[in-house]
Amino acid sequence: MVSDSAGFTDKSFNQTSLAGLEKAATDLKINTAKVESKDDKDYAVNIQSMVDAKCTIIVSVGFLLEKATVAAAKANPNIEFAIVDSQPEGAPSNLKPLIFNTAESSFMAGYLAAALTKTGKVGTFGGMKIPTVTIFMDGYAQGVDYYNTQKKKSVQVLGWDAKKQDGLFVPQPNPFQNVAGGKTTAQTLINQGADIVLPVAGNAGNGALQVVKSSGGKANAIWVDADGCNTQPNYCSSIITSVYKGMDVAVYDAIKAAKDGSFSGTPYVGSLADGGTGLSPFHTFDSKIPADLKADLTKIKSDIGSGAIKITSTAQPKK
Repeated sequence: MVSDSAGFTDKSFNQTSLAGLEKAATDLKINTAKVESKDDKDYAVNIQSMVDAKCTIIVSVGFLLEKATVAAAKANPNIEFAIVDSQPEGAPSNLKPLIFNTAESSFMAGYLAAALTKTGKVGTFGGMKIPTVTIFMDGYAQGVDYYNTQKKKSVQVLGWDAKKQDGLFVPQPNPFQNVAGGKTTAQTLINQGADIVLPVAGNAGNGALQVVKSSGGKANAIWVDADGCNTQPNYCSSIITSVYKGMDVAVYDAIKAAKDGSFSGTPYVGSLADGGTGLSPFHTFDSKIPADLKADLTKIKSDIGSGAIKITSTAQPKK
């Protein structure tokens, strides 16, 4: 497995993917290897190191590794590859995309945030303007819009304009690792009046958790990728819920398929309907979420699954 530049201790994206590799090592009794990338110059080199180690399946974690992974898969047709959060055009048959329609679960998160805000403003920011980040921001903004339409309210979204596809991102370099940048970006949103923030920025999102925790309950966060109360229990009192992606399950299943000979390049697409993405438990906020709001979320989940609610993010996985 090859991480992106946020590394395997990001308490989010890479860490959840690594959990799938570790489960495969234990359950399937296989040898595994992993390497962390420090920046984008490492991607091709690190993937090649896994080829040189004679790995029979190589999992790369993240959209940013797409180019290097496609090149390696084409150069090594006898090795199976999987890539988390990327669906490359014209990918070879030995490369399996592991992708997630997080616009669906983020839509629910946006509706929830709009229902809970006391200031009438909610915020979001990203690590980089790439599809696997903006898909969360699109869904979140559309969920807020849906709440406004249904309840005749006017909650504002700060940090992302879904129509213009433009918003607030952590400063370079290495934005997914820039915790200080995540902190100042979150503080900007809170200074503008947002009292609920959705950071889609990997390890940099920890800066947002620092800000909301220090607010003494005036602001809170919705985490992404993993259940933040499990990965960052010290911040659980400030995390309303998390938009999770079942990357661990998808990675495990791809490795298992490679071992038992059933591997194919057909994309895995995690959705609300199959549990590949969703909202985590409310944990310490459970008693603060009214029963009628919980019922609304259940109905929204059903309506997204049936197609009664249509989400329009162009970053959604291709069917």
